[in-house]
Amino acid sequence: MIGGKDLKAQTHFVIDKMEGAIISLCGTLADVDRTRIFVNDVLDWEPVARAHWERFADILPANTLVEARLVGEGYLVEIEAEATLKED
Repeated sequence: MIGGKDLKAQTHFVIDKMEGAIISLCGTLADVDRTRIFVNDVLDWEPVARAHWERFADILPANTLVEARLVGEGYLVEIEAEATLKED
């Protein structure tokens, strides 16, 4: 797993993957309206929130953080995003 047990690194990796998917649809992270973050332990919120802030500080999408058992050993964070892409 990219980032190992480093929650902040895993969060940046997940956002990088999300950004790649949005770019492939001719969008940017600025098109993200809402994110939902899932963590194994809600007490781990701070490094995840820091990474999210670093990537979305100028965008400020609505955000929810939820404690949930994630599938797969080593997975510490999962993020869902909703984006509204502009039509050409």
